[in-house]
Amino acid sequence: MTDIIRLLPDHVANQIAAGEVVQRPASVVKELLENSVDAGAHQITLVVKEAGRTLIQVIDDGQGMGPTDARTCFERHATSKIRTADELHTVRTKGFRGEALASIAAIAQVELKTRTEGHDVGTRILIEGSRVMAQEVVACPAGTNLQVRNLFYNVPARRQFLKSDAVEMKHVLEEFQRVALAHPGIHFRLISNDQELFNLEAGNERQRIVHIMGRKYDERLVPVEESTEFVRVEGFVLKPEFARRNRGEQYFFVNQRFIRSPYLEHAVRKAYAELIAKENYPGWFLFLDLDPAWIDVNIHPTKTEVKFRDDRAVYAIVHAAVRRALGRFNITPSIDFEPEPALLQGAAIPEGIPTEPPIGQGRWRPHDLPPHTSGAGWQQLFDLGNESMGQRQVPEPATLPGAGPKQQSPDLEGTGQRPVFQLLGRYLLAQVKSGFVVVDQQRAQERILYEQALSSLGHGGGSSQTLLFPVSMELNAPDHALLVSVLPDLHALGFHVEMLSGRTVVVNGMPAETGTDDPAGLLGQLLEQVHARGGDLKSERHATLARSFAHSALRQPLKTLRTAEMHDLIDRLFACQMPYFTPGGKPILITYGPRELNERFER
Repeated sequence: MTDIIRLLPDHVANQIAAGEVVQRPASVVKELLENSVDAGAHQITLVVKEAGRTLIQVIDDGQGMGPTDARTCFERHATSKIRTADELHTVRTKGFRGEALASIAAIAQVELKTRTEGHDVGTRILIEGSRVMAQEVVACPAGTNLQVRNLFYNVPARRQFLKSDAVEMKHVLEEFQRVALAHPGIHFRLISNDQELFNLEAGNERQRIVHIMGRKYDERLVPVEESTEFVRVEGFVLKPEFARRNRGEQYFFVNQRFIRSPYLEHAVRKAYAELIAKENYPGWFLFLDLDPAWIDVNIHPTKTEVKFRDDRAVYAIVHAAVRRALGRFNITPSIDFEPEPALLQGAAIPEGIPTEPPIGQGRWRPHDLPPHTSGAGWQQLFDLGNESMGQRQVPEPATLPGAGPKQQSPDLEGTGQRPVFQLLGRYLLAQVKSGFVVVDQQRAQERILYEQALSSLGHGGGSSQTLLFPVSMELNAPDHALLVSVLPDLHALGFHVEMLSGRTVVVNGMPAETGTDDPAGLLGQLLEQVHARGGDLKSERHATLARSFAHSALRQPLKTLRTAEMHDLIDRLFACQMPYFTPGGKPILITYGPRELNERFER
C-alpha cells in the first residue's frame, strides 16, 4: 500500500498556520502594536496605506533588539516573554506564543529596522515569504521600525477575501483604539494615507476615552471603582440615557488586555435593569486587574477570550461595582407625568370607552386588508359610494364628543369626500367599505420614507433642501470611516455633506422629506443605525441605508394633521409597494368589520 501521509514543506505549513493569527490587516496591526507595548515603548506610531493592504508600519521607541534577536524573532515559537509552560500562570505581557512575526513574515514583505539604546548602529532585515533576503548594519533611531508591505502577496486566494478599504479600515481603527484605551500612559499616533487620524497624548483613562470617542463623552461617563483582595475593577460606564440600539462602546480589559466576555456583559446589563429598555445596550469602559494565576489567556490565538478561575466571583464584583456607581451618582429612571402635546391637540376619545379589547376576549381580532394590487391610492379600496356617504356609520371629526367646536373644512364638503380624522395625535381613523381602518401615523410615514429612499438610492435624484445655516459636526473615527464609505449613497438620498480637515464634516443640505431641525442629530442617528445593521452587498447596503434613514428621520414628536394632510398621508401610503407593514415587519394598519363591532356590542 502506498503511503499517503507526508510532511508539508515549511513554507506551506507557515502559510497555513499564519491564517490563525493573521486574518486581515487589522490582525497585523494588533500584533505589532502589542509587541511595541511589551517592548516598553513610550511613543508608538501606526502608519497604514489602503487600509493596510499595501503598508502597515509601526514605529516605537522601545528597547529595540540586537542583531541576533532581530533575526531570531521571525522564527516560529521564538519569544522573549516566557521560558517554560509554568510561566503562563504569571504572564502579563500581550504576547507569549512567538507566532505573530513568523506568521506575518510568511505572507508579506517585511522590513525591520531596530537598535538598542546602548549601541551606535542598528540592524536591518528584509524578509519575503519567510525567506531572509538581506541583513545588514544600518543607522536608525533607538527602538523598532517594522514595515509590512503587500499583505497576502503570495496567497492571492486569501487576499481576494478581504473586504473594501472602508470595512478593513474600520477593523484597523477598532484594534488601534483597543490598544490605545488599554494603555493611556503611552503616546499613540495613527496616520492613514498620509493623513493623521489620531494623535493621543499620554494621560489618564478618562482623557484617553474622550480623545478617542469625542469631547461629548466627557459628560456621559460615570466613574466605576471597586477593589477587593481578589480583583480590582475601575473605569467608566455610560449614563443610561445614552444607551444605544447596537453594541457600540463596550470595552472590557483584563490586565490591560482587551477581551470579549458575554458572561461579564450580562453582569453589566443586569446592573442597568429598569434603567434602560431591554432592546438597548449600555456602554462601558471597564478595566479589571487581578493575579494572572487566576485567569487563563491561552485559549485562542487572538487572546481575546479568557477563562477565570472563579467566574461567579468576578461576575458578582463587576455587577456590584457598576450598580453601586449608577446609584452613587443618583441615576434613576425618570418618569414624565406631563401628557404629550400631540395628545392634548388630538381628537379626544369619549370617557368610558375602552381603547383596547377587554381582557379575556381573545377571539376578537382585527383583520388584515386584502393584498395590495395597485399603486393608484386608496380611492378604490376605500370608496364608500354615494349611498354610504349619505348614511355614514362613522361620525365626522367635528361631531365626536370632546372634539371641540366644529371646524369647516373644504375637504369634507360635498358628497364624494372620504371621512378621516386623527385619534390621540397618533392614529388615523377612516371608513372603508366593510367597516373602518386604523392607521399608525408614524409607521405609515416610515414606510413612505423607506420606499422613497430606496428609489433615490436606485436611481439617484433624491430631493434636497439647502440649509440656511450649515451645521458642522466632529465625528469619532469609526463614524467618520463609515461616513466616507456611504457618502455617495447619502448624496443620492439628498444629504449634502462636505468633508473638512480631520474628522470634521459640514452638512449643507438635507433630504426635503425629513422636516427635522437637527441635521447633526439625524446624520448621527443614521450612521448609528447603519453601523448596527451592516450589509456588504449593494442591495443589502441600500436596504440598510433606506431603512436606517426612514427610522432615524421619524425621531421627532408627532403632530396634529389637518384633514388635507391626513388624506395625503393615506394616499401616499397606498401608493407604496407594501403599505401594510413597516420595513421591520410591524403592522401599519388594522381593519375592523361589522362582525367585530357586533361582537363588541354583544349583538
